[in-house]
Amino acid sequence: MGRDKEKMIKMKKTIFLTCLICSLAAAANPPQLNTEQEDDTQRRYFVGSTLLMLGNFIPNDPNRPDFVQINLGYRITPKHVVFLELKTSKFNWPLGMPWSELVDEQRQQYNFPGYVRQYLVGAAYNYFWWKGLYTGVHTMHAYQVYNNENGVEIATGYTLFVTYRLGYHFRFFDNLFFIEPSIGLTHWPIKTNTPPAFEAKESRWPKYFGFEPGLHFGFNFNL
Repeated sequence: MGRDKEKMIKMKKTIFLTCLICSLAAAANPPQLNTEQEDDTQRRYFVGSTLLMLGNFIPNDPNRPDFVQINLGYRITPKHVVFLELKTSKFNWPLGMPWSELVDEQRQQYNFPGYVRQYLVGAAYNYFWWKGLYTGVHTMHAYQVYNNENGVEIATGYTLFVTYRLGYHFRFFDNLFFIEPSIGLTHWPIKTNTPPAFEAKESRWPKYFGFEPGLHFGFNFNL
C-alpha cells in the first residue's frame, strides 16, 4: 500500500509539473509555427477538451477527479474567438490551496470532511495579439453538491469562477487540429451556501488560485 501511495503521489506531481512547465514555456517563448495564422479564416468552428483529463487515469487514486470537459467554439475573426465550456469534476480539497501544499504528501490534513461534485457551464473569449499568442477570460457558473464522508448529499451551492489566461495556439495538419498550452489565474467572487465544515477548511486559503495550467486541444471544422 505504501509503495502504491508513493507512486500515485509521484504521478500526480508529474502531471501537475508537466502541465505547468509546458504552459510557462509556451507563454514565455512562443515559437513561430504558423506565420499565416492571422490570415486564416477557414474552419471557423471547433470542438475540444483538455489534456488535464489524464488525471482521471492515475492508478489507485482514492481522490480521482472524474473530470470531464467539452468546449464548443466559433472563430468570429482570426483575432476574436468565443466558446462554451461544459465541465464536471469532483474534489475534496480547498481550491485556494497553493501548489506547494497541493502536491504535498501531507495535504490530507487540509481535505474536506467529504467531497464536492460540481457541474459547470461557462463562456470564454480569447483575443489573439500576435500569431498564436492570446489572452482569454472565462466565466464559469458552477452548481455544487456537497457530500459527507459517507457520500451522502448534505447541501448544494453556487460558485462563480472567473479565469484569466495567457497562452499560445498551435495548429497542425492543415489547421485541422490544435493545442493551446496556457497559464491562468482563477478567482471566485461569488460563492453561496457552503456547509460550515467545508467553510472551515476553505477559510485557511485565499479565494483565488494562480499559475493554473491549461492544455486545451481540439479540432476545427466548417458546418
